[in-house]
Amino acid sequence: MSNHPNQTDPASRAAADSRHTLFEDVQALLTGTLVVALGIAMYKKAGLVTGGVTGIAFLSHYASGINFSLLLVGLNLPFYAFALKRMGLVFTLKSLIAVTLVALFTELSPSLIRFEWLHPMVAGVVGGLLVGVGMLILFRHKSSLGGFGVVSLYLQETRGWRAGTVQMVLDGVILLGSVFIVSPMLIGVSLVSAVVLNLTLATNHRQDRYLAV
Repeated sequence: MSNHPNQTDPASRAAADSRHTLFEDVQALLTGTLVVALGIAMYKKAGLVTGGVTGIAFLSHYASGINFSLLLVGLNLPFYAFALKRMGLVFTLKSLIAVTLVALFTELSPSLIRFEWLHPMVAGVVGGLLVGVGMLILFRHKSSLGGFGVVSLYLQETRGWRAGTVQMVLDGVILLGSVFIVSPMLIGVSLVSAVVLNLTLATNHRQDRYLAV
């Protein structure tokens, strides 16, 4: 009888059994990016900003009028080299697909869904929850929205730092830089949204509670 650890060690068998199938990964990528794109649509309607590379794309879009989706894809390009080196090819490809899908869905959203009126605080809280849940789905399937999310996941896996906490600090820095472009009231709502988003991640993205990879 073989003594291979995957056959005799219950923990190894459980880890192997918990791995996601290709169908599950595809479903998660589509679901997660759709949820994120809906949250971004709410942000755009209310004129809010967010953190990370997505926040930089928002600020650049508001300041220059350059297409948001193109900015989102372009600004993420440098992070893929880091992701490939530190996180591996599969993670990098999944993240590239996720960012591309979010950009595509965001570009299509005005022709598919419209908000006649949306209170900024509702957009901030609900949008933050949507983006947080969407990112959580992607994280649990070894993917991300690129940018600082790659760095956050890397620090969580190598240093044990909570991805949501790291993301919250980085988001705060980006939001502070928006004072010259966005009104103080909208910055305040955006800060609330960032807290909601990152608390969603910090509370739910726990490696010791979720085994699937």
